[in-house]
Amino acid sequence: MKTLKPSVAWYAIGMLVASIVYGCSGNKKNPVAASGSGGIQNLNVSAVVVQPGILDDIIIANGSIMANEEVDLKSEATGRITRINFREGSKVQKGQLLVKIDDDELQAQLRQLEFDLDLARQDEYRKSRLLEVKGISQEEHDASRLRVSDLESQIDLLKTRIDKTMIVAPFSGQIGLRYASEGAYMTPGTNVALLVQIDPLKIEFSIPERYAGYVKTGQSIEFKISGREKIFQGKVYAQEPRIDPTTRTLRIRALSSNPKGELVPGTFASVTLKLDRIEDALMVPTQVVIPRMEGQDVFVYRNGKAHRVPVETGTRLRSTIQISEGLQAGDTVITTGLLVLRDQMNVNIAQIVEVKD
Repeated sequence: MKTLKPSVAWYAIGMLVASIVYGCSGNKKNPVAASGSGGIQNLNVSAVVVQPGILDDIIIANGSIMANEEVDLKSEATGRITRINFREGSKVQKGQLLVKIDDDELQAQLRQLEFDLDLARQDEYRKSRLLEVKGISQEEHDASRLRVSDLESQIDLLKTRIDKTMIVAPFSGQIGLRYASEGAYMTPGTNVALLVQIDPLKIEFSIPERYAGYVKTGQSIEFKISGREKIFQGKVYAQEPRIDPTTRTLRIRALSSNPKGELVPGTFASVTLKLDRIEDALMVPTQVVIPRMEGQDVFVYRNGKAHRVPVETGTRLRSTIQISEGLQAGDTVITTGLLVLRDQMNVNIAQIVEVKD
């Protein structure tokens, strides 16, 4: 096999390189465009012109809807149910009698004690008159008074036991499913039904500890529930006095009106909490921010070149992010070709796009 002489070999290589360069320059789809008579290659890129705008600094948190008040209605007495005064799923008012347990025996004991008390008071009155004329001793009179006090205490105790044979609504709300029937025998702790107050409702959620100082009582929130596009409103009314050391979050509760019963306790809620409003925020697409070991950069177009500029970021939204330091209004930030861009690289702006979130 014959070998090429060195001069011939170098000539062949030169022709091959020339043909490649010529072919590339003739390809219209190539993003690299010739610029100037010197043949300097420029990269075609898209960019955004940064303009100040209004930014609501928000937190999106997962939460749960809770009843404003909730209690299991349970018996405190032993006996047979004589009356149930509610329907399952109905609304009841505070103080309304819901369940009555048989108290015939207790009522009989009460009548007997009230009769004994009446006699004891008459006896105490006669002895007080006799004491005035020295007809009896002070000890006899004191014994009659003690008898009256003892009977009054027994009556008060018995009335308390009678009260416990009645289950009344501790607050206005909605009754759930019933777990007892008339004629059933009740014992202390037997569950009758669940009573919940669903207007207003509580929304409980947690936020990262770094935002704890931004939340105030009375602050408005918005939230959505699964399967509904409607946005509901609420106001913060309370928060825990400390950060949870396990999750490093602060638990917060808000109240929301629910006059139509659209919201159900136990439902998942996506909560949006507005912390602050920035009137002149500079926003750029999230993908233009390039992370590095010491911080973050973006490429800015100036005088036909790409300049790598260090920046500080702030609030992040779905597809945009706030630049808090490093950029000024009117700067042109490059959005494409970021993988091949280098500092001071020649570029052409082929398209200006809008910043949208």
